[in-house]
Amino acid sequence: MPSILTLSGSPIRDSSTDILLTRIAEGIESASGEPTTNEFVRLNHYQFLPCQACGRSPEPDFCIFHDEIYPLYDLLISVDIVLFGSPVYFDSVSAQSKAFIDRCNCLRPPDFDAKSGHHFKRIILKKRLGGMVLVGGERGEFEGARKVIAGFFKWVEIENCGHIIFAHTEMKAIGPVQNDPARLDEAFQLGQKIARRLPDTQT
Repeated sequence: MPSILTLSGSPIRDSSTDILLTRIAEGIESASGEPTTNEFVRLNHYQFLPCQACGRSPEPDFCIFHDEIYPLYDLLISVDIVLFGSPVYFDSVSAQSKAFIDRCNCLRPPDFDAKSGHHFKRIILKKRLGGMVLVGGERGEFEGARKVIAGFFKWVEIENCGHIIFAHTEMKAIGPVQNDPARLDEAFQLGQKIARRLPDTQT
């Protein structure tokens, strides 16, 4: 049974970000041929510190601070698929998304004993697949936000299988992507693409 962790950085419930992430998960389940588990996390609902740049390894813990997002570390490491979506604010991801990403810095803890200098330990060994969603205005600059999530995926050993970008003009409406069947289908197909890659990570 494939397991999914869906991370939404949108502060608005039932936003286009949420809808597209859900649609990708539906595509995964459709193509996998079996039920999936999907832990849908709205980062806006969690109270947690931004990264404090502690400068030391938290091992054997994932992080020095055991606040509300601490249980998400286990999920992030153990699932088969990670989906990450964010609205685009000031050409980057939302504050909620960026704060969570920064707190995952410790998932490659520093190794100050490395002979050739300051290195980072790779403590995540399981291969995972991922996909991302970015939502913004019609003149939004999406590349900065894409790079942030792509860098996060690389840091925590997630292979990015693709992304969905939804640019729109309906700034007052909640979830306008529900009226865009082409974009919904694109998200569903990305989910199916991810599902077809699952055997590559489970051998």
